[in-house]
Amino acid sequence: MDNIKIAKNEFIGFITLNNPENLNVFSTPLARELNDSLKEMDEDKQIRVVVINAEGKGFSAGIDMNELKDKTFEEYYETTTLMEEMNLTITRMKKPVIASVHGFAVANGIGLAAVCDLAIAEEGTKFGATAINVGLSCIGPSLAISKSLGRKKTLELLLTGKIIDAKEAERIGLINMVAPKGELENETLKLANELAKKSPLALQITKRAFYKMADMEMEKALEIANYAFSEICMLEDAKEGIDAFMKKREPNWQMK
Repeated sequence: MDNIKIAKNEFIGFITLNNPENLNVFSTPLARELNDSLKEMDEDKQIRVVVINAEGKGFSAGIDMNELKDKTFEEYYETTTLMEEMNLTITRMKKPVIASVHGFAVANGIGLAAVCDLAIAEEGTKFGATAINVGLSCIGPSLAISKSLGRKKTLELLLTGKIIDAKEAERIGLINMVAPKGELENETLKLANELAKKSPLALQITKRAFYKMADMEMEKALEIANYAFSEICMLEDAKEGIDAFMKKREPNWQMK
């Protein structure tokens, strides 16, 4: 892969956007490689948590403008569908995905950070749904953003194209935490390792149920939640976790 690097560290898989010369913009090759890498990580039985990070000055500057020139409607639709496929891929994945963001995440970059299950950003990182500033729109990324921010704050970012910093992004719920300068990698690993110590099956069932019930009415959502929790309770990992807690020892989770 030319635009993506993948690596593993015990139970953690790393997907690195690797086109720093072009600010890790979403080209057709990068979008395809990102989706392929995510699916590959999800099928890897050793990996429990996936981290998405980036080389260079920033996380991603959005969609490559060269992808948005002189196409038919059908061609634009095909390109846009590919660029936004990550939203479906990440939410359908069994394993939790963490965005580790530095420098900037704008346009489709903010969309990628938003759609990840959890997100950490280095102090000073800039976020923005900036496409409106060049006569386009971040309507695709707004779907993931709105899940975290709600309607009014999402529309504020979407319609104004304003830039916010990492502290404001944390305050409004776009990211989970701000890492001090130089500590992004350490803080990301700390969170990833924390998740990797949990029951892999319990994490996967929880994520699947969460996204399934997110837009449902309360009664149906609780039915799914109750079913998922009962399913988790039936796992050997549940018995192991309770036993380890009671005996004050480290749990030995199943690997499948």
